[in-house]
Amino acid sequence: MATLADIGVSAAFNIISALIFLIAFALLRIQPFNDRVYFPKWYLKGLRTSPPQSGTYVEKFVNLNFKSYLKFLNWMPDALKMPESELIEHAGLDSAVYLRIYLVGLKIFIPITFLAWAVLVPVNFTNGTLASLSKVTYSNIDLLSISNIPDASPRFFAHIVMAYVFTFWTCYVLQREYEKVARMRLQFMASERRRPDQFTVLVRNVPPDPDETTNELVEHFFLVNHPDNYLLHQVVCNANKLAKLVEEEEKKQNWLDYYRIKYSRNPAKRPTTKTKCLGLCGDKVDAIDYYTSEIERLSKEIAEERAVVKSDSSSIMPAAFVSFKARWGAAVCAQTQQTRNPTLWLTEWAPEPRDVYWQNLAIPYVQLTMRKLITAVAFFFLTFFFMIPIAFVQSLATIDGIEKAAPFLKHVIEMKFLKSFITGILSGLFLKLFLIFLPSILMLMSKFEGLTSISSLERRSASKYYLFNFVNVFLGSIIAGSAFEQLNSFLNKSANEIPKTIGVAVPMKATFFITYIMLDGWAGVAGEILRLKPLIIYHLKNTFLVKTEKDREEAMDAGSIGFNTGEPQIQFYVLLGLVYAVVTPVLLPFILVFFGFSFLVFRHQIINVYNQEYESAAAFWPDVHGRIIVALVVSQVLLIGLLSTKHAASSTPFLIALPVLTIWFHRFCKGRFEPAFIRYPLQDAMMKDTLERARDPKFNPKAFLQNAYLHPVFKGNEDEDAEKDSEVDENMEPNESKLVPTKRQSRRNTPAPSKMSDDSSPASPIP
Repeated sequence: MATLADIGVSAAFNIISALIFLIAFALLRIQPFNDRVYFPKWYLKGLRTSPPQSGTYVEKFVNLNFKSYLKFLNWMPDALKMPESELIEHAGLDSAVYLRIYLVGLKIFIPITFLAWAVLVPVNFTNGTLASLSKVTYSNIDLLSISNIPDASPRFFAHIVMAYVFTFWTCYVLQREYEKVARMRLQFMASERRRPDQFTVLVRNVPPDPDETTNELVEHFFLVNHPDNYLLHQVVCNANKLAKLVEEEEKKQNWLDYYRIKYSRNPAKRPTTKTKCLGLCGDKVDAIDYYTSEIERLSKEIAEERAVVKSDSSSIMPAAFVSFKARWGAAVCAQTQQTRNPTLWLTEWAPEPRDVYWQNLAIPYVQLTMRKLITAVAFFFLTFFFMIPIAFVQSLATIDGIEKAAPFLKHVIEMKFLKSFITGILSGLFLKLFLIFLPSILMLMSKFEGLTSISSLERRSASKYYLFNFVNVFLGSIIAGSAFEQLNSFLNKSANEIPKTIGVAVPMKATFFITYIMLDGWAGVAGEILRLKPLIIYHLKNTFLVKTEKDREEAMDAGSIGFNTGEPQIQFYVLLGLVYAVVTPVLLPFILVFFGFSFLVFRHQIINVYNQEYESAAAFWPDVHGRIIVALVVSQVLLIGLLSTKHAASSTPFLIALPVLTIWFHRFCKGRFEPAFIRYPLQDAMMKDTLERARDPKFNPKAFLQNAYLHPVFKGNEDEDAEKDSEVDENMEPNESKLVPTKRQSRRNTPAPSKMSDDSSPASPIP
């Protein structure tokens, strides 16, 4: 059990580590040769073309202005200067609202910390319960927790009152933030520049037809059912194999560029490489000739595969991006049922083009349900099997565990400093190392599910990560033992006993979570701003691959927020704060430091570094709100379980109303604010369309949308077709309805000319 001395050692270690990272960052960022590493966003936006320093040759690489070294911490106030409205314009609403999650943490926990320390800490500390128990082992921190309150004490009413106060305050903050973010989203969408996804819906599960191709069928369906609003469509094709060939060609081209640069620097010696296993084995050949021939081979394969995809009907998927003349028409289509059969012609808002995850569009819709089931089963086993190595390694990262595994080290690890290091740092460090590869595994699972946008993939991965943290890191750390032992324990107990079992163990693990917060939330966040990995990779690329400004721009790794990993981390600390606010308030200041420090660091990164891959207009906020509600309910249930073991029968029933009120509050917020994140009001769509027609009467939506949702591997080859197709037939009245020939026998006419059916035989008009 960690003592105050152990926590002091852990705090010193993590604070020193964080300071080293911050000082290294502050010095590296002002060096001209690192400018593209620490300010890539400004380069990508075209607002910065070269480092600010100029002069001698040395000054192009090293900052010789010693006055700037005295101001090396100026990045902190600079990160806070940009107003939120300017930040939204600079980085997008997703980035600005993501930062508000940290602000929510501060708004919730600053008053809670003050009240907990002013009320609960004195109530806990002034008891002598633990000191009077001679056979009980405890630490100084336990004296400040609810463990120091004797059974059936009337002092538990203080904890119950504070639980109500904390709950009401948290709900008040959540309601205000939900309302604020919903208003920001609607304002952003009303003032946002024109984007293809505002006019486009994704249609899936298009039914097969024996008379028409998918291309013809989609056109005829929307000409019949949306005659005044339909504009054009782009069917989805399975170009995954083609995309892999293009990606392989790009890699080969990079290697060819590298060897050409190498040869230009030393013309006396031709570079060589080996043909297998990334150049590590195989026949030794001339590198330039080898990669030139490989690129020629891939170019032929790409041309052949492109022709196959265009001509083979089996490559066409039963899905399409359908664009409309105005936002109002797209809103009507995206938010209504298209046919009597609710499983056919399914429509949803299309992601913006850069947000589309093209590989999953090739997955047949009928497979999605089975894929979700397989993913759920796989995630269940991953969650519980992962607990086995975590519990095993954490058991070794303790004094008793090391003494059992290596008895000869007993005298060494009993040294005071080493004992504090093992108790305060080692277990949290091992846990952090085990979680390194988890986000990649969860992202692969989400991709397997078949989600069609990067934003939805990140949100789904974040949900899995949060659940994994809750089961493994929170419950797994609180209740020691292997996964199957815990599962067996839970299955063989009544539902009423589970909160008691966990609730009793919660105060005992406060010191572990304090050390974990310092390691992951303090030193880890400081390591994020240093960007050591992108720094090394950029300079390697800049040395060996870069030959043009375009190459240098591609060498920059701006990265993104990483919602799938960052948001679950925030939510985990919210969970810890709410659970321990009443039980062990000493943990709250450590969480406050995390939220304040993280807000500063990530605001700087969003302004200067991160280049967000997509813009979802804060569509993730309902998930954020829901997970905080879950944390609140969990904290209430565990407190009920803990007090029930303290024989507080007279006071515990007063807590039963809290989960009920919290769930009711969540349902209220869900009904009041969530529609703004799911549906787009027709009134707003019509207003935006009307304003656009008044401001830009010459706007041609067909030219704007023609190739917006063309698969990336085809872009650049369709320019001529786009120019031809962008011409609008000015002789035809917009509302004119004409019978057109069609190959279908079930629906024999459409109300507008069809490009796809010009050569079909005439059909009889419907009487």
